[in-house]
Amino acid sequence: METKWLEDFVSLAETRSFSRSAQLRHVTQPAFSRRIQALEAWAGVDLVDRSSYPTRLTPAGETLHAQSLEILSALQSARNLMRAHRASGQDVIEFAVPHTLAFTFFPQWLMGLRERFPQLKSRLNALNVHDAMLRLTEGGCDLLIAFHHASLPLQLSPDRYEMLSLGHETLAAYAKADANGHPMFRLAAGGPAVPLLAYAAGAYMSHMVDQIIRQMAVPPPLETTYETDMAEGLKAMALAGHGLAFLPSSLVRQELKAGRLVPASPPGVGELTMEIRAYRERPELSRHPKAAAQALWDFLKQ
Repeated sequence: METKWLEDFVSLAETRSFSRSAQLRHVTQPAFSRRIQALEAWAGVDLVDRSSYPTRLTPAGETLHAQSLEILSALQSARNLMRAHRASGQDVIEFAVPHTLAFTFFPQWLMGLRERFPQLKSRLNALNVHDAMLRLTEGGCDLLIAFHHASLPLQLSPDRYEMLSLGHETLAAYAKADANGHPMFRLAAGGPAVPLLAYAAGAYMSHMVDQIIRQMAVPPPLETTYETDMAEGLKAMALAGHGLAFLPSSLVRQELKAGRLVPASPPGVGELTMEIRAYRERPELSRHPKAAAQALWDFLKQ
């Protein structure tokens, strides 16, 4: 039994909606449903009355909901106690970073940072957006690095968390180059449907792609032929010529230079710029303050 199943179940009990909870948990609805079914298999009883709308819990589900809140609270308390006793690692800064940024922005940023802040010792936790936020809010990391866009801001209270801007990233459409160096697939209005290599519904990048499409004067004819949560997976499929993919520009820098991938639309068309932000718990509220993390934050503010 996994604790994330209990977290999923608590979310479902609160929203009474599989689709809404899947969105909040940043997973696809089928994946969210499978996790609830796995919890029911573990419990050996139906926890959700699927014949009603909005979704209701069965009597057994109501009982487990109350128990889940106690279990999760107890686990968090135990974790906080263990962290309070941890004597080692006070000079190691824990980063929680969504997968896409862990592959694209973070390695180069960290390399440049070490040249100017050589005492840095770090540990990277690469997670989905929801779990990365949980690491911060539960005291499991010192800094969260994540994308920000006005259309889908992270729900972090400025009264408890403070933020720094680290840079920007552009999400744009790319495709494999043909023999003449032109894109095999183009993001344009009219014409036959173009195969789209898409982010799974519920993923942060999926919402950003939806925002790009909504901003275009005429929606392009796109047909989703492949889905994954990982930008690296979409890049691999695009390089194999399976379709058009919206990718962070930093992820395809080498492929563009080598001519293996090319932009699938004119400059400024079908793209979106996101801010890259660092978040931390305000030091006066921090449960586990670290001198090393404070020193890094002060350096980044300069």
